[in-house]
Amino acid sequence: MSDEQREQPPAGPRSEAPTGPQPEPIRFYGTTWVHHDGGYALRRAGLALGSILGAFSGAYLLRFAYEGMEIGNVGTLLNVSVVVLFGVCSAIAFIKTWESFSRRPAPSSDEAALKGLKAIGFIGSLIAYFLRTLSEAPGEKLHRTEYERALADHARRRSTRTGNPAARRPKRQK
Repeated sequence: MSDEQREQPPAGPRSEAPTGPQPEPIRFYGTTWVHHDGGYALRRAGLALGSILGAFSGAYLLRFAYEGMEIGNVGTLLNVSVVVLFGVCSAIAFIKTWESFSRRPAPSSDEAALKGLKAIGFIGSLIAYFLRTLSEAPGEKLHRTEYERALADHARRRSTRTGNPAARRPKRQK
């Protein structure tokens, strides 16, 4: 490259750093949830299909595990307890996953302690993800509310004042 080419500024308009709050990206969607652009609908359809297929394949694999326990003749009590365990874990995972789409966990919450339980009940989490994806990107409503609140706060802070506050008359004392 010659010296002349190195000294020339890049062609095109300069992109300036955006002012104000920026939207928080959602896993698998990025920031396409803000304006529903960039393949948002296709991502939602693909993720809905993927999550329901994952739930069906997981249930199918658990069926094989149950049949293996029957072949091993481990006993009725163990068979029933395993089915109940996966059912309860799936229900709890569904509820916790569904709640996570509408509110942020408290800093002192025990969400980390529930990771193992949610891993065992992965079918419930996948079904919750599938059902939420049918209406919106999971967590979109929460992120949109926070983003719009941040935009409103930013606009309120950046708006110009009317008049000079130092020139105002002092308030009357009663």
